[in-house]
Amino acid sequence: MSEKTSVLLSDVTIKGNITEKEKLMTDSKIEGDITAETLQTYEGSKITGNINSSNVSLGGVSKGNINSDKVRIKSEDAKKVRNGLSIDYNAHLENLSLIHI
Repeated sequence: MSEKTSVLLSDVTIKGNITEKEKLMTDSKIEGDITAETLQTYEGSKITGNINSSNVSLGGVSKGNINSDKVRIKSEDAKKVRNGLSIDYNAHLENLSLIHI
């Protein structure tokens, strides 16, 4: 059985929480919490809310807490991390800001 994927394009704005049992791909503006097995955000996305997902791939802007087993910062945003980013296994991280210098 194939994985189901829901897609929210850049012309979509959502105010409210989103729950997706499998994969969510978004380039949209979301004000609310997101729960999904897998979440992929893209350069145009702007998320204001908490993310709960087993696997997160971040592009665009995200403001809120991320609870995930695996987080990837995509290359368009990785250039904003000047000297690298290292987070130890089981570490607790709060108030991280990635800023282009």
